[in-house]
Amino acid sequence: MKLGIFMQPLHLSGAPYHAMYDMDIACAIHADKVGYDELWMGEHTSQRTEPVTNALQFLSTLIPLTERIKLCTGVLNLPHHHPARIAADAAMFDHMSKGRFIMGIGPGGLASDFEVYKSDHKASGAMLASCYQMIRAIWNTDAPYDLKTAHHEVSIKNTVHEDLGVGLMPVPYQNPFPRVATSAMSNFSSTAKLAGANDWDVISANFNLASTVASHWQAYTDGALSAGVKPDRRNWRVARSVFVADSQAEADEYLARETNALATYFDFMVTHLKAIGYASIFKSRPDMTDDEVNIEHCIREMVIAGDANSVVEQLVAFSEKTGPFGTLLTTFHEWDDEPLWRRSMELTAKQVMPRLSEYMEPRLADKQQVEYAQ
Repeated sequence: MKLGIFMQPLHLSGAPYHAMYDMDIACAIHADKVGYDELWMGEHTSQRTEPVTNALQFLSTLIPLTERIKLCTGVLNLPHHHPARIAADAAMFDHMSKGRFIMGIGPGGLASDFEVYKSDHKASGAMLASCYQMIRAIWNTDAPYDLKTAHHEVSIKNTVHEDLGVGLMPVPYQNPFPRVATSAMSNFSSTAKLAGANDWDVISANFNLASTVASHWQAYTDGALSAGVKPDRRNWRVARSVFVADSQAEADEYLARETNALATYFDFMVTHLKAIGYASIFKSRPDMTDDEVNIEHCIREMVIAGDANSVVEQLVAFSEKTGPFGTLLTTFHEWDDEPLWRRSMELTAKQVMPRLSEYMEPRLADKQQVEYAQ
């Protein structure tokens, strides 16, 4: 079992941009140092509180600052990008990182980004599939070519001078391509189903209830089997908000702080998703009202906090509801108390993960054996 960190990254302290980026870089370096396997970085063009506008650009700064951690886009919002631009940039990054790269892609979700790019929100799923199909075609085809997918056309046919290298686009370092992943957040997510059908990895969001997370694997499996693909639970990443302290008392003291980072995070997420009519994602009962969706509910349902023993027990109980998964992604929360959050990451890697992996590995093997036999 692997451990990663998922960074939207959400910053709510009002810090200047450079200070937010400095914190994100420090977190990434620390994750590599204490033994995390993966780091996933989001991108949003038009949201100050999620300030990373280009995931590949940010991750490129980490290549010389880290040693072993995989650097992953979480995600490239393909409807807002030209496929040739992503094909070239992703291939370049794959070479620069010597293959320490997983290519997370998605349909986009931020309304203001759809407005600024004039992207069609209703066609975002189809645009995602079309754009990635074009990226693969570019990597697979030697110029001259004239390529078409459902929503994209790319041609290099009149200006190719192979002896000069003109008209030739880079291909990835990894053979044949970097592994692809996408994220899911809605119940029985259509994006998870698309991932299964294309043999991509899937990431379940940290602000999902356990029942929704479980539905992602069902959707992924349905998509995979419909395309003749064997679903592999090791390709399933589950994000959670995790805080580990040296003692239960220390964890309780942190959670009791009125403006701790977990409380401010879920206050923002609840306010934001309610504003766009998406409060249902947080609801644990069909008759639950919007007013019942509050910080206390989210922390109770979606936060795993305590000392190492308690956190292991909570993660085991959570996995009993969802089924086993291959990678735990702890979610970055703003370092309102830097020593505590650094220590939380260290305890997660050194004390929680060995025990969680010991529990999860045989269950992964058993599930795979049963599911592959179907």
